[in-house]
Amino acid sequence: MLDSLRTGLQNAVKKLLGTDIVDEAAIKEFVKDLQRALIQADVNVKLVLTVTENVQKRALEEKPPAGLDRKNQIVKILYDELDRLLGGDQELKLDKAKQSVVVMLGIQGSGKTTSVGKLSRFYAKKGFKVGVVAADTFRPGAVTQLKTIAGVVGVEVYSEDGEKDSVKIAEHGTKFFKEAGKSLIIVDTAGRHKEEQGLLDEMSKIYSKVKPDLNLLVIDGTIGQQAFSQAAAFHKASPVGGIVVTKLDGAAKGGGALAAVGATGAKVYFIGTGERVDDLEEFSATRFVGRLLGMGDLKALLDMARNLETQVDDKAVQRIMTGRLTMDDFLFQFEQVNKMGSLKKILDMIPGASGSMKTEDLEKAEKNMKIWKSIIQAMTAEERAAPEKLNAPRVKRIAAGSGRTEKDVRELITRYRQTKSLMKSGKGREMRQFLRRAGAGGQGPGG
Repeated sequence: MLDSLRTGLQNAVKKLLGTDIVDEAAIKEFVKDLQRALIQADVNVKLVLTVTENVQKRALEEKPPAGLDRKNQIVKILYDELDRLLGGDQELKLDKAKQSVVVMLGIQGSGKTTSVGKLSRFYAKKGFKVGVVAADTFRPGAVTQLKTIAGVVGVEVYSEDGEKDSVKIAEHGTKFFKEAGKSLIIVDTAGRHKEEQGLLDEMSKIYSKVKPDLNLLVIDGTIGQQAFSQAAAFHKASPVGGIVVTKLDGAAKGGGALAAVGATGAKVYFIGTGERVDDLEEFSATRFVGRLLGMGDLKALLDMARNLETQVDDKAVQRIMTGRLTMDDFLFQFEQVNKMGSLKKILDMIPGASGSMKTEDLEKAEKNMKIWKSIIQAMTAEERAAPEKLNAPRVKRIAAGSGRTEKDVRELITRYRQTKSLMKSGKGREMRQFLRRAGAGGQGPGG
């Protein structure tokens, strides 16, 4: 996520931490590095100057609190200022005991309809009874796309064949789902190629007829600082209660988009971080900045793990953590990583792990996991349970059965042994303690 911004900020921090003396010259050099990183991420120059001037002023004037050295104090100042730039923490509170109506807005191509599906999924998993109104009559295929996504997430869609008046559809659909007892009604509205007056007028009419509890504006994170004018235009036409910023999985301009939205005073409630229906996160500026600076986001990682909706084999986890894992346990690990999105996404959330592996190494590791999965699936139950029995004839047979090379099979066996050894070692014990502290390692005595 936001690779160029994260790399630039982390490099600036590393350079500061490696400085022998933190004097005025070192602070000014740090500020120049920050300015370069933020401008390259398409953050508005005026905002960049405001943030970095605040960092410099505070770094030169404030004394470190007890227990914090000067270098870490400056990093903390940067953390505070970036958090403020992105609008601070927001939280959207909906009550499933009541009926809430949310209207989704956005220009064409922003990812609005996909976001409707992701939001439906997000709240359905929280126990809401969700209904979606297909009121986008402008874009051909919009209703079909919405029904396809809704089918995947398991929510009902209201649509009217042949009706071109989106205001009527929004009104009728909202009434239909209210009578059906839905606790959350999401209205997908039409987009346009740009902020046309027709779109803004239509939005105002829908707002007056439907009387939603919230208007959520969807903004494409790849447009950078242009997000400011887009958010401001919608905000002026009708009260925008919150923002969803999409396409942040690889957007070089994502930092600019988030900063621009923050400058409008609008609240960013969600960010889209990938193409999967589960790739929607509640936005927390504090946690997001932590990930940018390499401090991780354990809460997001644990939330992701809890939301996998898989029946975790506790015995398998225990074997893995104590170094007694089988090949089936190894396969279990691959499948869990795959369900969580990608290795890169997971590493971004672990304190100190962000940037610890090069992109090409991560891609190679994910490719290897696919190869190793096919190899393990070609083994017999006996071989998966007792990998030490994998001699040369068995390796040859497994390679042929999986369509892989004997070298691939041996690489898997080597990695399996390394993992087993690691989990038995002191590092393995540290990992178990870390997971327990983070709340993922089960209950301790008396728990």
